[in-house]
Amino acid sequence: MNTDTSRPHVQGFWEPRTGTVQYIVADPVTKHCAIIDPVLDFDEKSGSVATTSADALLDAVASQGLTVEWILDTHPHADHFSATAYLSSKTGAPMAMGSGVLDVQRIWGEIYGLPLDQLDGRYWDRLFDEGDTFSIGSLEARVISSPGHTAPSVTYVIGDAAIVADTLFMPDSGSARADFPGGDASVLWHSIQRILSLPPETRLFTGHDYQPGGRDPRWESTVAEQLATNTHVAGLDEAGFIALRHGRDRVLPMPKLLLPALQVNLRGGRLPEPEANGRRYLRIPLDAFPGSAW
Repeated sequence: MNTDTSRPHVQGFWEPRTGTVQYIVADPVTKHCAIIDPVLDFDEKSGSVATTSADALLDAVASQGLTVEWILDTHPHADHFSATAYLSSKTGAPMAMGSGVLDVQRIWGEIYGLPLDQLDGRYWDRLFDEGDTFSIGSLEARVISSPGHTAPSVTYVIGDAAIVADTLFMPDSGSARADFPGGDASVLWHSIQRILSLPPETRLFTGHDYQPGGRDPRWESTVAEQLATNTHVAGLDEAGFIALRHGRDRVLPMPKLLLPALQVNLRGGRLPEPEANGRRYLRIPLDAFPGSAW
């Protein structure tokens, strides 16, 4: 493991069903780490839930002699279930994400018809605001608010690395959609510019990769690479980006797991409580998004 104390060891774990990249970010000195954006496996055809992906993260932690200090999400995910609650129960590490999740809970609580007293900050040990700091061993981590894809999206800057989630994809993939409730293409542009104002050698780690052209999955770039070659950034101004983003978003179908996933992820990755027959059920609001692409 690298021993440069300003350079955390960042491991990406690509989950092929959803194209999600999960991360273990470790301090090479103390061997303390954070797990970021872990996946709780869900098969929409059978309704089955599994912990295979999350358990692989635990195996990696154990094999390297790491101590999990944080379980973090970058935003409430619309394309996979979060394994934060599961991993917190296994490691005892606190859970955290951006405080903007409280606003998203109110929006989606109404869509799902859920009692609003079931949606609050109780599901996380800490909700981060812009500029908050926390420690991973001897490393200091800083929170940059990065709304646009979702209102609560945050970037975690840890040494020379930044976990940017869905704000930026790899340069050949551009950026994430901005048409979910609470999303905004102009706001996303400004979040991207803020990330790209970090030092040019900063390593950027994205939250998804969908293998354009069938290439192997990739998730690490630099600020310099993004500025030079990102297909949604290089050579564009704000107006051009907004036009591009709006044009793409109009024809993108909703993620297939959006409606199942958000009601879990807005509760910190916790599944609904069992009903009288002992089974858990997900709610699917019908016709909540008229005009969406199929």
